[in-house]
Amino acid sequence: MTNPRPLHLAVVIGTRPEAVKLAPLVLAAQAQPEHFKVDVVSTGQHREMLASMLAWFGLRPSVSLDIMKPNQNLAHITMASLGGISDWLDHNRPDWVIVQGDTTTTFAGALAAFYHRIPVAHVEAGLRTHNKLSPYPEELNRVMTGHIATLHFPPTSGARDNLLREGLSADSIEVTGNTGIDALLWTHNKLEQTSHTDQAHGPEILLTTHRRENHGDPMRDICQAVLTLLDTHPDLRVHFPVHLSPKVREVVMPLLGEHPRVRLSEPLDYPDFVAAMARSTLILTDSGGVQEEAPSLGKPVLVLRDSTERPEAMQAGTALLVGADPARIVREADTLLSDPAAYARMAGTQNPYGDGHAAGRILKRLLAHPRTTTLP
Repeated sequence: MTNPRPLHLAVVIGTRPEAVKLAPLVLAAQAQPEHFKVDVVSTGQHREMLASMLAWFGLRPSVSLDIMKPNQNLAHITMASLGGISDWLDHNRPDWVIVQGDTTTTFAGALAAFYHRIPVAHVEAGLRTHNKLSPYPEELNRVMTGHIATLHFPPTSGARDNLLREGLSADSIEVTGNTGIDALLWTHNKLEQTSHTDQAHGPEILLTTHRRENHGDPMRDICQAVLTLLDTHPDLRVHFPVHLSPKVREVVMPLLGEHPRVRLSEPLDYPDFVAAMARSTLILTDSGGVQEEAPSLGKPVLVLRDSTERPEAMQAGTALLVGADPARIVREADTLLSDPAAYARMAGTQNPYGDGHAAGRILKRLLAHPRTTTLP
């Protein structure tokens, strides 16, 4: 009996978080050429940040759609991604289209595959806030992608249960952990070997905020909370890698740009961001990925959102929702900066999101799935 041809995977990537979380899957598949052929399809939704991320992992796209334009809106991202991916699929016939998470690229990739009757595997499936406007537009992206996908790879049992409640078949779901933890541990180990994880001198907050729900007044409130913490803690420093969005920069730069203990930087390459997390004392963020990653580095997280699709972090005690309420941000951050016992409780909790072996589990399941040339 002859061995089957390698399984052809089209891995769709558009943003930095997608690159981080899909890189372990691509690398693991490339290491098994007898089993897998891999094409990386890049939409370029976040062009600058995506290119450096792929370079860190040594990955080159098979095709770059380069859809990004100044002040792009969701309609442009959706239409350009859908059209570009569809055109590529017209000339290629992968066995699977693989998407990750909840970006507009994710939804467009899944929809393009569906239009071509190609099965979709959804990595980091099943995350829900059950509020289609929070986070916006990510919640609806992940729900729609979930109802297109053939196989679902939730990171946790809670995410699996969300899928089951939506009527998806248990046979199509496998809990794998999060591939982002695979990428984090790989990167952190590499940085430790090259001595790039030095600790900060004195307490340091790492701050990231960019989501649409925090644009405008909520971001001003977050910045005011940071200024209050700096006044209260004279030895405290803040590092804020500022997102490229003009709506973020027009608020952040005037409020924080002149403070001597605030370092505003350009967005960090992934290894530099991992080093910044490792160096920090405390992290304030509205990023979903950081909520997952920081616990593996023993860093408490205050989540600058009113809801989260990652309740496991709250349940485990590694993260706490504070929204953009300046009083609550100050109160909770002050407790962690001033109370060693409270800090130790959050910092010492086991990460609920994975053990670093998610990519292998996903590939094993893809190989075991019956091969089809089209959706039924």
